[in-house]
Amino acid sequence: MDIGRKIRQLRVLKGLTQKELADRTELSKGFISQVERNHTSPSITTLIDILQCLGTTPAEFFNDTPEEQVVFVKEDYFEKQDSELHNTIKWIIPNAQKNQMEPILLKLEAGGSTDTDHPHEGEEFGYVLSGTITIMLGNKTYKAKKGESFYFIPDRPHLITSKTGAVILWVSSPPSF
Repeated sequence: MDIGRKIRQLRVLKGLTQKELADRTELSKGFISQVERNHTSPSITTLIDILQCLGTTPAEFFNDTPEEQVVFVKEDYFEKQDSELHNTIKWIIPNAQKNQMEPILLKLEAGGSTDTDHPHEGEEFGYVLSGTITIMLGNKTYKAKKGESFYFIPDRPHLITSKTGAVILWVSSPPSF
């Protein structure tokens, strides 16, 4: 595991500079830089302090399970052309054929968001028709823009926001709207 790279990714995801992280952990900016470049290793106590400031736990940080894919880009889509029926079917969520969902169309005004949604049973899928959105799923953040889709199991708190406004096709099962 590349600890330095992972710390840097978490820091950038949280929107912190090395100086800001150093101030919060009472370490030097140079030390944070060395850790991120794997030129030095923090002690266990220092690592725990850094992780706490980055909003994660050692268990989450060292979890080796592959990160779930939430946002899907055009390269992830599966397309089938039927020359007999003269149509094209595009699956914009891999393996979506097994899911049961109810669609809605959601327009987010600039600065708008969904209500904070608590964990619940089911599945959620969306396709960004215009704009860019931020999906907050538990303590992770994902971005999706026009032409991209997302899918997740809503077993954690979740929220969708847009700073500039967006229109998304949002499908939720069971319906939660």
